[in-house]
Amino acid sequence: MSLSKIALQLDRLGMTASTLCAIHCALVPVFLTALPLAGLQFLANEWIEIAMIIVSVILGTLSLSISYRKQHKKVLPFFILFAGFALIGIGHFAGIESLEPVLIPMGGFTVAAAHLMNWRFNRVCKHVHK
Repeated sequence: MSLSKIALQLDRLGMTASTLCAIHCALVPVFLTALPLAGLQFLANEWIEIAMIIVSVILGTLSLSISYRKQHKKVLPFFILFAGFALIGIGHFAGIESLEPVLIPMGGFTVAAAHLMNWRFNRVCKHVHK
């Protein structure tokens, strides 16, 4: 598989993971009391959320880096990606509990938007930079 195809697959995975993360973060507070009844209380564990953030940072940075170096040479997806992670970080670690249910899903969707933009740039740019 070529490097550009790997980058496209990573972006698809990143968009899916970021969207699922945003949905998870938006719905867990709503269904928090029902999670133990369904045997899904582990979804509310802070370490699960931190692990998801770390995996998303690694996946996003890797995917956008490959695309930047080998395909489109545009930095805008990086700014959007890191803005999304900033929203997630502020929402998760700032201690402002009233904003957490808003900032974290917004951050997840912003990260997904960065992957979508990167994916579109890759599809438009048909040549590979050396």
